[in-house]
Amino acid sequence: MRVLPYTAQAAVSPASKSSSLSLRLSRSAGALPVLAMLALGVLVGCGGNERKYEPKPAPSGKQANVPAVPTLPQKNKKEGDAYTIWGATHDLRSKVHNESVNGKKISLVGYIVKTNLVECKDDTKAVDEGCTPKCAVHKGGKADPTDCQAPVPTFYIADSKDEQKDVVAVMGWASNYAQIYDTIEEIDKQPNEEKAKAVKIDDVLWGVSIPNPLPAVGAKVKVTGTYGVTFTKATSGTAANPKYGIMTVETVEYLEPAPELANLPGMKPRKKK
Repeated sequence: MRVLPYTAQAAVSPASKSSSLSLRLSRSAGALPVLAMLALGVLVGCGGNERKYEPKPAPSGKQANVPAVPTLPQKNKKEGDAYTIWGATHDLRSKVHNESVNGKKISLVGYIVKTNLVECKDDTKAVDEGCTPKCAVHKGGKADPTDCQAPVPTFYIADSKDEQKDVVAVMGWASNYAQIYDTIEEIDKQPNEEKAKAVKIDDVLWGVSIPNPLPAVGAKVKVTGTYGVTFTKATSGTAANPKYGIMTVETVEYLEPAPELANLPGMKPRKKK
């Protein structure tokens, strides 16, 4: 019979095992209150002591000087069936509305604010100055001197009598100043106003009726014709104005008379009949 070797081991009694288990339970029980207190502290710190909102008073210093909101003027695009100058020029420059006015037959209404039927400071610069050189003032049927440089007869209309910037040039109502000269002479030789108003003279070059009365500053008119960027009736050169356009007129209707009659430089003064 084989005898196994004996290994010496400490004997553990039941009482010893019980004592060890009690010690571990005691330690665990002691830790529970500590954990509970820590958890409570976290919960309290997350929102138990929030500060109440206190509104701040309005600033008591110097207030800012803010300008008032400007009131934009109300501008009309049309007056009846005719475009105002603002309306026509607005649409001419508009990508959306350009095709409705550029190169189209329309009517414009406005006041005549200036013409080029005025004396020049320097006749050699008549085209640049926008005036009538003496060499162009004569009866019809006679040609201007070869060195005479005269602009196309033109008047300008605006939405108000005192406007000088936002204007549209009206051309095509007379081809030269000789035609205007003959019209003035024919009107002035009439014995009374009724017969003077009945005078009608056609421009022999362009085949249009020269306006009667002739365009004069202060009159309110309704002009009808082809409106666009260019004027191409001129016998030499081409006038163009992409910003305000040019009216190549066919008819001129007077809505309000001018205070004075139009005249050419060098002609005798005119009086209303």
